[in-house]
Amino acid sequence: MQPSLSAEDLIAWNDCTAREWRELLTSHPEVLALPCDIAGAKTVGQLLQHIVAVELRYAQQLAEQSISEYADIPFDTAEALYATHDRATAQFRDLLAKPIDWDAKFGFVTRTLGPARSTRKAVLFHSQLHSIRHYAQLATLVRQHGIQQKWRLDYLAMHIERLDPAPAD
Repeated sequence: MQPSLSAEDLIAWNDCTAREWRELLTSHPEVLALPCDIAGAKTVGQLLQHIVAVELRYAQQLAEQSISEYADIPFDTAEALYATHDRATAQFRDLLAKPIDWDAKFGFVTRTLGPARSTRKAVLFHSQLHSIRHYAQLATLVRQHGIQQKWRLDYLAMHIERLDPAPAD
């Protein structure tokens, strides 16, 4: 049998990454105001709004609910941002517990492509990988402004058991 990464594995990785960013932003709220040119954002806060908005909007569409407007998703504090992430993550986990045909195609809407069709699985996986990709970009931007995140962004980092003491920095 081939090894595979489950949807729950991917959601757990994204959620772990989001928790670390929440902690960093809670201790460094000034990061939200840093200039940013990723995904059309003007500030880090706007980039984070984009990340959590995509999660929530895809979760809502997979659940066949109405879609939240970007303007209604706050990005002024870490808690506000990650309350949206938590809401989306809970909804994804609820969806995984239901008997859904994840290979079935369905219609959904994106901000850049408009109406589209794809499999539910593709939309679920995209929502999580989209966040991970932008978090990696954010790590570089924040480091360039002198703030170092203290955790590893890699999937492997969630699963490592150290056999000897960590090397000195």
